[in-house]
Amino acid sequence: MPQPRIRTLLACAALLSACARDTVDWPVYQGSDDKTHYTTLAQISPANVATLREAWRYDTKDAFPGSEMQSNAVVIDGVLYAMSPKQRAFALDAATGKERWSFDPTNGKFTGPRIRYRGGVVHDGRVYFNYRYRLFSLDAATGKPAAGWGSDSGWVDLRAGLDRPVAGLSVSASTPGTVYRDMLIIGTSVPEALPSAPGDIRAYDVKTGAIRWTFHTIPRPGEAGYETWPPEAWKVAGGANAWSGVTVDQQRGMVFFATGSASFDFYGANRVGDNLFANSIVALDAATGRLRWYFQGLKHDLWDRDFPAAPTLVTVQRNGKPVDAVAQITKTGHVWLLDRETGAELFPSEWKPMPRAELAGDVTADSQRFPTLPKPFARQALTEELLTDRTPEAHAAALKIFKENPTPHPFTPPNEKGIIIFPGVDGGGEYGGPAFDPKTGMLYVNSNEMGWILKIVPREERSLFGAYCAECHGSKSSPVGPTLTGVAKRLSREQITNAIRSGTGRMPAFATALGDSSIAELTEYLVSGKPPTRTPKSVPTFLKYRNTTFDIFLDHEGYPAIKPPWGTLNAIDLNSGETRWAIPFGEYPALAAKGMTQTGSDNYGGAIVTENGLLIIAATTYDNKIRAFDKSNGRLLWEALLPAAGNTTPSTYMVDGKQYIVIACGGGKNGAPSGGSYVAFALP
Repeated sequence: MPQPRIRTLLACAALLSACARDTVDWPVYQGSDDKTHYTTLAQISPANVATLREAWRYDTKDAFPGSEMQSNAVVIDGVLYAMSPKQRAFALDAATGKERWSFDPTNGKFTGPRIRYRGGVVHDGRVYFNYRYRLFSLDAATGKPAAGWGSDSGWVDLRAGLDRPVAGLSVSASTPGTVYRDMLIIGTSVPEALPSAPGDIRAYDVKTGAIRWTFHTIPRPGEAGYETWPPEAWKVAGGANAWSGVTVDQQRGMVFFATGSASFDFYGANRVGDNLFANSIVALDAATGRLRWYFQGLKHDLWDRDFPAAPTLVTVQRNGKPVDAVAQITKTGHVWLLDRETGAELFPSEWKPMPRAELAGDVTADSQRFPTLPKPFARQALTEELLTDRTPEAHAAALKIFKENPTPHPFTPPNEKGIIIFPGVDGGGEYGGPAFDPKTGMLYVNSNEMGWILKIVPREERSLFGAYCAECHGSKSSPVGPTLTGVAKRLSREQITNAIRSGTGRMPAFATALGDSSIAELTEYLVSGKPPTRTPKSVPTFLKYRNTTFDIFLDHEGYPAIKPPWGTLNAIDLNSGETRWAIPFGEYPALAAKGMTQTGSDNYGGAIVTENGLLIIAATTYDNKIRAFDKSNGRLLWEALLPAAGNTTPSTYMVDGKQYIVIACGGGKNGAPSGGSYVAFALP
């Protein structure tokens, strides 16, 4: 048997040899099936990360005003697969950024509006991605449509198989699915206003696109949770969808997903009850779609507090023994930690009484539960003391809005006076998800600290526009949907008609609800300003109330109306539930130039955590930086300026012994400039 010194030399030689020849993949969205964002690649280290330099840049040339690009690049065998702001799929040489092939699902006819997709799936020589309701399968070597997929049409219709008229549905998939055996399992994005599609989880045959199984997130008669909805809700209700993706435990044969709220987000008279499986973490048998367990984190959501990221599979220590678990971050800044086999809570929770609904016909849950550990990674209640004091004028502006929208409780129900949702609908954790270090049990979460103003009014029934459009496209531009003023300068009459008829992802499809004549009158109104003469017809999805204000809580100069930090980066020990460190994350360049630094900013996209000590993340909306931190204490080790904000998770991989870090620089969040480049970094 070799002596220790000889064994060490042999091991070092083997490692050096492997590093010299290895090509190491980032094979799936977020790096691995468990969604931990963890890598053992060690060429880039805390000792040399400060010397990182740009290795290559690829400009998609697809950016347009307001566009976003949230793709997390997949890298396999030295080839990088990703998507552009216009949903063009492409493959690059991962060492040089040189394009190998490109596939445009619109054949050069993309006209907007913006769409948010986070990448594709590469499996067994195929690339799966979707453009709106079309789920494509391409040959990974050529970018040509794969034979046999969708009966050779080249795509599968995500609207099909939901047992509702296809023409009346708007369905897409903003986050890639995952592969288990010979099935692609995927959640969907559906409108948050009505009419909306249900958020069914579906498994597609990877060769043909045929549906192998379906799990109904809005239960039907005889299914678990049916009694938590009105009896006929399954026929017309929407949402309860896993828009942030699914996670698979290949060894156990289990698939996990976390859902958003039911549609309509802010008024639930049509869905009185707890609304299982909305706002839930769900585990299924991956082979059959059979329910294994569920955990509902929020009953009858009226605040758009979706679970914002796919579950993360972790292993923690309990009484000196390893326990496989599921970690789930929330928009409220909490972490739920559940036993992976049973769904049982690994930290205790407590139930708290809730305020009663104020809008006619709605009924709130009597109580909601909250984990006692870990402690929240975002502030939990908005008080006058928390308002900005950046300048006297900023404080006065914030105080005025604060008093106009009284919110005595963090779960004050929506009402006609107006409330401020805090943490907001983009508060706490976001779609990038956390990173987890299996060696230390540390969970790393970047968090937003922002309030959102919400005001509800009776729905306007005297006009088609007031009844169906004003909710998202009122006179005031909002993050729900852009103002329609001047839309005829951006889109043709035909494009406007098609958008109303078929929807655009989060926008509902109105073909069934309105009919051809009403759609024609709405189009005419948007093009010429001629008011529609028709009144809305009665449909089962029509609600008494709609939102009239839905905006970020900002001061008079457009900065967050609360005291910093406006964004944070947090390290949470999942073994003990303790927060080990938390730092402000991001800056506003204009304020930093005046000496107001370390404010934090809103941020979207997650981090990579490395075995050898790094936490690498872009995400920040306004300073356009990518950074590397010491994962043990949050100390900044390196930063670089990007051409636009990197609102996604980076990917890291190795080609011919050289490690790269690549980030999609799409920008476009909350008024930030848009971009369309991928930038890769490596050591000199």
